[in-house]
Amino acid sequence: MDRRQMCIANVQYKKPSHDEAKRTKGLLRYLTYRESRDEAARYAAGRERWSDHGMGGSVAEIARRCEALQSKHVLMFSLVYNVNPDLMAMVAPEQREQFVRELTVTTTEAFFDARGIDSGVEWSYVLHHRKTDDAESPGRHDPHTHVVLPGTYFDDGLGERVPLYFSRNKSVDHIALLHTLTERQTADQMDRYVGPDWEARYDLLTAVHDVEREVTSDPAHGSVTEVDEGDSPFSFWVGTRRTDERTSAAGYYRTVSGDAIEFRSMVGGLKHEEADLLARLLYSEVDEGVAYLKALAGQVNEMNRADRAAFFEELRGMDFAPIRREPHDRTLDFDIDR
Repeated sequence: MDRRQMCIANVQYKKPSHDEAKRTKGLLRYLTYRESRDEAARYAAGRERWSDHGMGGSVAEIARRCEALQSKHVLMFSLVYNVNPDLMAMVAPEQREQFVRELTVTTTEAFFDARGIDSGVEWSYVLHHRKTDDAESPGRHDPHTHVVLPGTYFDDGLGERVPLYFSRNKSVDHIALLHTLTERQTADQMDRYVGPDWEARYDLLTAVHDVEREVTSDPAHGSVTEVDEGDSPFSFWVGTRRTDERTSAAGYYRTVSGDAIEFRSMVGGLKHEEADLLARLLYSEVDEGVAYLKALAGQVNEMNRADRAAFFEELRGMDFAPIRREPHDRTLDFDIDR
């Protein structure tokens, strides 16, 4: 896999102005009481949310520390560590929080060690347990952390606080250093938490996605001309998309802006075989249009466990036409149903 896709490590900062100070407090409240824009925090008490490494454990404490430790140009730095959800899905659910906490602490400390800041830098972080909201695979567990840092740090050699910088130029690139250390730590933890074959498993998932998307090389299964405001008419292909090693979704691929094609899930959380069966059923009804297919999928989503089991057992006894209209000569050297 492309190691740059393993984990996002973003850096932003707030200026020491009156308006930015107000926005900083708003950001701290958001980080404390929300998991995401659409999800409230799972813990109400602010002190329980923050892990204090010198910047405080509540909105008020951190805001005061930011004010006291600001530089001329920076009130607060903020970092985000966000592991690729495809990799996080390989980690056992009960270990994901520890995985992200270890990544945050180890990488942040290694970053300042690598920069030669022996006295350390005050910081605090909060862990969020949001769900992904990407169009193709929404609803996946996406734990990540937000780190806050001051605008200055204590320089032992000078005996005083000096500005903290995140330089990015030809001679010094602290952002590249942070990314390198994050990728290295993520890979090390994947080896320990998942096993040395994690990268091959990720590459297999990517290869499966490529095979599933090949349906879009056939003539479109249909088109939609009447769309909601803000959308555009599109062509579509019924198909499946593997969510992770255990589950898949049945839905359709559709054209979006330009030549791009994206998947839209209709029913998720299915076993791979179930997703294929449901996609074949949807394809058999494709001439009825997308609205009908969505209604049909909606009925499946509303089924309880027993009804859904009986439904798929019935589908197994039905003879559906293959979804692919055009043959292809690609020889798979892996098991797509692994």
